[in-house]
Amino acid sequence: MNWFNVGKVVNTHGIKGEVRVISKTDFPEERYFPGSLLYLFLPKKKEPIELIVKTHRKHKNFDLLSFENYSNINDVEQMKEGILKVTEEQLIELSEGEFYFYEIIDCTVVTEDGEEIGTVKEILTPGANDVWVVKSKDGKEYLIPYIKDVVIDISVENKKIIINPIEGLLE
Repeated sequence: MNWFNVGKVVNTHGIKGEVRVISKTDFPEERYFPGSLLYLFLPKKKEPIELIVKTHRKHKNFDLLSFENYSNINDVEQMKEGILKVTEEQLIELSEGEFYFYEIIDCTVVTEDGEEIGTVKEILTPGANDVWVVKSKDGKEYLIPYIKDVVIDISVENKKIIINPIEGLLE
């Protein structure tokens, strides 16, 4: 089964069973909606713990969550450093032209002329647009901005991305 991180429990909050979560999802409203199912992976446990979201609210830079059947600080103390995940079946369908990182990672990048550049190994999110780290067969890395002037076509089914390398991009 494929698992996808949506957040990390970094601490408890108050005495009523809330936890502080650093969110790793673009969809916190859907992921943390009361009644949502999350799986907690703890560092020293093999099996995840199923959790049902009871409450969600924002506080400073954190998402504060409480879970059904966990009503006080003693119940949630063990959750610190745990990773909250969802299954692939729980992923939200994206609009056309939007992709999950896992769909882009390991795609082969080629130019419009068919020249192979390399494989997407990492995605950076520095600001206005994502930047794909593409590693060539000889080990050289290229930084490809995910902008419409550069990225012409993405086929996640074929794991292939066609780009129009603007001047200086592949140097």
